[in-house]
Parts: sequence; structure tokens; C-alpha cells
Amino acid sequence: MEFITRSPEETEALGEKLGKLLTAGTVLAYRGDLGAGKTAFTRGLARGLGYTQQVTSPTYTIVNEYLGGRLPLFHFDMYRLRCAEELFDIGWDDYLDRNGICAVEWSENVTNALENPITVTIAKLDENTRHITVEGSENHALAGL
Repeated sequence: MEFITRSPEETEALGEKLGKLLTAGTVLAYRGDLGAGKTAFTRGLARGLGYTQQVTSPTYTIVNEYLGGRLPLFHFDMYRLRCAEELFDIGWDDYLDRNGICAVEWSENVTNALENPITVTIAKLDENTRHITVEGSENHALAGL
């Protein structure tokens, strides 16, 4: 599915809509350059899961955990990881076992560790406009987008 958003607020709104549809154990694999809007999309996703607290990029912490919504949200930034093995070193399996939503920025660095993710690709067309593609061959949640 393809979408065009024309502001950070519209990008967040699309993330919120997806967040309302997701089920436990879903992995989202984000792709997009720096500044494309991955964290904005995740802010909306968190709202769709029932979170009201501020959502920030986990660039220096690798993962931010949000608890207390409809499902736990684990927001990863894999920019500093070199391979999938490093992801397992930080407890990836433990996060998957917690039956939340794993939103993974820079997922291309750990592709081998992600089984059947929903892929969210965000391309920056200009300062405010984004082309967002959401794909997931086995995920029925996407039908509601």
C-alpha cells in the first residue's frame, strides 16, 4: 500500500491508524534515510496503541520501551549495529517473547533477524512530503489502512 503525506502530522496520523490495527508480536521494519520521518511515524504508532507520553528516537540507547498502552511498544534504532548477531546480543528474542510491537529503524542492518515483518519504507520527496509504502505479505492488519 502506498501513501503520500504532506506534513509530519499526516505521517503521524498514518502511523496512528496502523497502530490501532496491529496485533501482539508484530515486527515493523522501517527503511528510510536520516530525517525521512521514521520517528514521526512511530509517534503516531504509539498514539494508536494508546500511549500519551513523548516518543523519541532511540539513537543512543538502541531501544526505547513504552509500557501501559494496548500492547507494549519496543522502538529500536539499529543504525549503530553492524549485523543481526549484535541484535541477538542485546536480547532480541526476549523482546519478541514479550508479545508487543517491535518497531525497528534501520532494519536493513539486521534483516536476517526479522521474520515476516511489516515493512514501512519512507522516502522524503521534499521538506514536508513523504512517500510511504507499507507492505506485509502475511499480515491482515494492513487491510484496514
